Amino acid sequence: MADDGPQEGVLLAGEENVAVRIKVEREARGWSTSTVSDRLNEAGFDMNPSAVWRIENRKRRINLDEAIGFAEIFGLELRNLVGPPQLAARARAMELIDNVVAAFSETQRANAGFTTARDALDRYLAEHPEIREEAETMVSNTMAEVVSSHLMDTYGPSLGEHVQDDTDET
Repeated sequence: MADDGPQEGVLLAGEENVAVRIKVEREARGWSTSTVSDRLNEAGFDMNPSAVWRIENRKRRINLDEAIGFAEIFGLELRNLVGPPQLAARARAMELIDNVVAAFSETQRANAGFTTARDALDRYLAEHPEIREEAETMVSNTMAEVVSSHLMDTYGPSLGEHVQDDTDET
């Protein structure tokens, strides 16, 4: 079976992704290979139109400096340039994917920080059992306040809960 290029829905290797993505970005902007070459040259990345065509058609490999140049002229982050073209061509999807991954990473760091802090408190309370109950109550109450505040900020007041404003009579 002949390989005539990337198939829809197939995740390609990084360099293949870049070749497809360059062509997608160029065509989406209505740019010729000469325009891409001119913009690369203006940005300080020397390349002629023939090299752009050869990269797009996988006749020439792309080096890291060139990939950085393409990302710069297209206004993309480098990791998005090398991402799967079927996702990367949809800039909003890539932005949202990046946000999810960043939020997940923050969650992992926060969970590790919480575990470290909780372990330190538990060690301290093991040495000072006379304050354990009071300390645990304080932690529980404060965490409940944080959760309640977060829920209020996220979802607003619950049904049936009355929120006083300037129009309410006292």
